[in-house]
Amino acid sequence: MKQPQSRVKAVEWRGDACHLLDQTQIPGREAYLECRHYREVVSAIRCLAVRGAPAIGVAGAFAVVLAAQAACDQKDPQGFFEEALTEIREARPTAVNLSWAVERMRGVAQSTGQDPKALLDEARALHEQDIQFNLDIARYGLELFDRKISVGTYCNTGDLATGGIGTAFGLIHGAYLNDRIKHVYTCETRPVLQGLRLTAWELYKNEIPFTAICDNMAASLMAAGRIEAIFLGADRIAANGDAANKIGTYALAVAAKYHGIPFYVVAPSSTFDLSLASGTEIPIEQRDAKEILAVLGENTPPEPWPVYNPAFDVTPHALITGIVCERGILRAPYVESIRSALG
Repeated sequence: MKQPQSRVKAVEWRGDACHLLDQTQIPGREAYLECRHYREVVSAIRCLAVRGAPAIGVAGAFAVVLAAQAACDQKDPQGFFEEALTEIREARPTAVNLSWAVERMRGVAQSTGQDPKALLDEARALHEQDIQFNLDIARYGLELFDRKISVGTYCNTGDLATGGIGTAFGLIHGAYLNDRIKHVYTCETRPVLQGLRLTAWELYKNEIPFTAICDNMAASLMAAGRIEAIFLGADRIAANGDAANKIGTYALAVAAKYHGIPFYVVAPSSTFDLSLASGTEIPIEQRDAKEILAVLGENTPPEPWPVYNPAFDVTPHALITGIVCERGILRAPYVESIRSALG
């Protein structure tokens, strides 16, 4: 099996700081943010300078390290640290990887007395684990192909969204290297254009044949037989297999179901939230109206217009052909397969 390699690093610890690739500036330029205080990481997560469920989990872990360092200079180190953890955890509410990482780091803090070195070791271990999960996902993904096909994807799930080669993008990249994929269609992903700005950039850098399309073009390409399977990520998966992902995913799943096209969700085990019985319990982040109105450029409305801007929607498990994680390919009935895989 030919194994894909990461071309960029969305998040890493270098020296004594957390370095984040500023994704708000891609594809125009590659610029890094050097974060030496946990609030700088929180700000980067909120403004989407770093994004993607696994990547913000890794970034959140490094933010906890910075919080522990800052707590050493406070009159109430424990109180400061706990408040910082809450702030980090709540930077974005839908992607469960962030809260999962914070709680994992909290456990280490409790057992080591908030030792920054022990916390940094754990954050690095968490990062390395995500890298390995990505590779395992790509390996399992090859089992889904019995011929060479063209596929569609949505939002961004590659190097920029994870600690390694990516989830759905890593699977697609691995399948392409092993002659299972001939072309990739990436939806633009309104309103912030993660597909057009980020996924197209990653496809270009990795020399994978692709075409960027508007979100409302995908169904017609399915009807024409030009998109033969869909692979995309998730920010939280409930115990029954319902999956929250970037807004617009649900519509894509409905179109895929109508056209008889396999629809796969690809995510690591850290994205599953077994405390939630179904997707109706997943909190959905609401974002600023400016993200939608920005498409007007300078042609702004005479007064602020009412805008509905949820960052995510939930795809019911009945529309999902399979869920690929580092432990294998899960299929319906998802309550049983998820419980069996995650223990």
